[in-house]
Amino acid sequence: MITMKQYHAGGIAALSHTPGGQVPDFLKAQATEGAWNFHHTLAEYTPTPLVSLAGLAQELGVRAVFVKDESHRFGLNAFKGLGGIYALTRTIGRELGLGEDLTFDQLSAPELREKVQSMVFVTTTDGNHGRGVAWAAHKLGCQAHVYLPAGSAPARAQAILDVGAAEATILDLGYDDAVRYAARMAREKGWYLIQDTSWPGYEDVPAWIVQGYTTLAREAADQLAQAGFARPTHVFLQAGVGAMAGGVLGCLADRYGADRPLFAVAEPEDMACIYASAQAGDGQPHPAAGRGQTIMAGLNCGEPCTLTWPVLRDLAGWYFACPDAVAEEGMRLLGRPAAGDPAVVSGESGGVTAGLLRRLCTREDLAPIRREMGLDETSVVLLLSTEGDTDPGHYRQVVGRTGR
Repeated sequence: MITMKQYHAGGIAALSHTPGGQVPDFLKAQATEGAWNFHHTLAEYTPTPLVSLAGLAQELGVRAVFVKDESHRFGLNAFKGLGGIYALTRTIGRELGLGEDLTFDQLSAPELREKVQSMVFVTTTDGNHGRGVAWAAHKLGCQAHVYLPAGSAPARAQAILDVGAAEATILDLGYDDAVRYAARMAREKGWYLIQDTSWPGYEDVPAWIVQGYTTLAREAADQLAQAGFARPTHVFLQAGVGAMAGGVLGCLADRYGADRPLFAVAEPEDMACIYASAQAGDGQPHPAAGRGQTIMAGLNCGEPCTLTWPVLRDLAGWYFACPDAVAEEGMRLLGRPAAGDPAVVSGESGGVTAGLLRRLCTREDLAPIRREMGLDETSVVLLLSTEGDTDPGHYRQVVGRTGR
């Protein structure tokens, strides 16, 4: 059993425990080097900005706040392309017997073109992952079929079509059932499933996706060092199935070793499967009990990724279930920043950690959590803005201005 402390204050549910455990081998530096090297072979690759928000740090009473702005990744307005293109490449390499250490130019070689372009890919997405997979497939001349769960904004489906998907269909199914539908289509039609969550018997592809996400963690750590900070003291990570959160957490925990920061995981309160799993206290993954009613579309996932759940279970110190108002607060905080700070265009899933940090640092009813987390004038906080204005209409409604 895992001993947990539970809090309810400021509209937020929180759990804490003392982390302890090892980084799994697939997230250690040697294992993730292949993804780092592959991304550097892409013409579109450049590190995304790490934005210093000195005005916000002063307002919150901490030493520094940094936001990794993934809206600039590959022109896709979100980080997901990092995992999609690496997993798709590794899938092609395995299918064609090309080995592991591939470059994009190798896959584009004329002698491989016919074989590569005969491969068809399929996935389910809340929006950003599917766009990344479709973009990667289109770069290689392949078809990608993408399914979205019920309630997805039509703009998200159109964005997937705009980067070259053969299909982007909104199903009358919840996210987890839509994943099962994509897996069935892969079996029936001989397509290749590129899914960013795992289950028993389906772990290689999601492991490659998670390894792809570690590139942004390595960038952030390097950029912090260049800015004169040896490490962050606190890292806030948003979670849907937990693939990105687990990958980034594992990568940074491995990098910093015994001097690792405090890791906190944030989810929408109505679909908090990582929170529910931690709350159960038995070490096993559990589904969320909510109905999936949240504006945080990229986090609206009911079942944890079994591959990264152990990382989040063992190495995260805090778990938060947040109402939509926290995400909206974060969107406005980043999009209409304190005097002197640059604006960061952050969507619903991207902004939730900023909104959470502000509440923790400013609300008196959350002071016990703030003290226990050690958020004070010595804190160096790292946030990830995982997406830009992926639903432009809603972004404008919340922030009161357009994204770009």
